[in-house]
Amino acid sequence: MKSHAVVFTARNQVAYREIECPEPGAEDVVVELHHSWISNGTEGSFLRGERISGDVAWLPGDPDPFPMVAGYQKVGRVLQVGAAVTRFAPGDWVFAMMSKVCGMFDNKYAGHVSPSVCDQGGLMPLPPGIDPVAFCGLVLTQVGYNCGSRSTVQAGQVAVVAGDGLVGQWAGQTLASQGAKVVMLGRHADRLARFEKFGKTILSGPDNGVAAVRALGPGPVQILVETTGSHRVLSDYLPLMERNGHMVIAGFYPKAAEVDLLQALQQFRNSELTFDLVSGATLPRLEKTMQWIAEGRLNTLGCITHRFPVEQAAEAWALIESKREPVLGVVLDWPAARR
Repeated sequence: MKSHAVVFTARNQVAYREIECPEPGAEDVVVELHHSWISNGTEGSFLRGERISGDVAWLPGDPDPFPMVAGYQKVGRVLQVGAAVTRFAPGDWVFAMMSKVCGMFDNKYAGHVSPSVCDQGGLMPLPPGIDPVAFCGLVLTQVGYNCGSRSTVQAGQVAVVAGDGLVGQWAGQTLASQGAKVVMLGRHADRLARFEKFGKTILSGPDNGVAAVRALGPGPVQILVETTGSHRVLSDYLPLMERNGHMVIAGFYPKAAEVDLLQALQQFRNSELTFDLVSGATLPRLEKTMQWIAEGRLNTLGCITHRFPVEQAAEAWALIESKREPVLGVVLDWPAARR
């Protein structure tokens, strides 16, 4: 089956082109995309050749993971369904995750492709009456929700979120919605400004904002969410953490050297901290995240800074990588949305 897709053809090379997808089977649903949301961090890491799959870092001697169809989140309308599909019908609005493609480095995982051939288990119906664009970044929004919901939050507790990207934004929103006093650390004034309605913001420097958090005087930090991939943040904030506090770790940490995990954790032992490692997506979390978006507890549309016709995907990536102007959420609009 012929489709069009955003393809990473080599390191830092992006093309919008025709590709082949497998013919849909009995369990498959064919979706015509209207909008897909770029995951700046994960997709950018693949585009630069830093990973070969998921959280597996590329190492010298590994094959280059190209060509690949980027992405993992989109919304559109059902075109056709397989004989064994009972939950969806042509015309339904759906959120979709991975799609099946042919001729790529990994043919099982693909996002920005239309028409998309998707297993019915990877689809969710959209709530009626809400702009579908609000849900086209659902997997990434769910990662932020996952970060912010791992801790048992009591009203007034102090939560520090390291990172002003999309995951940090939604983690902070989730914590604030539960009554936490949230402080967001970041290096982009424009992104921090988007969070000011939810909590305090700090433009962090070499000390990761530790001195500024102390100066704010919010009290001991009960929750620290690390989204940037900087292990130093954890040790920098150790003196500010309340005993029995909680650290949530969500960054991507490229493999460098072997680490003695028990020894590395010793510095946190006397504070009796607990750790959560967040990754991936589950259907219950996706459903809860979708519910929170529909109820207005999570704001996704307010995180969009740019929208590009999908044919200009290479221009979108040039902006994301160069940061020549403030950029956060980037959505690709497909031809079906412009008809």
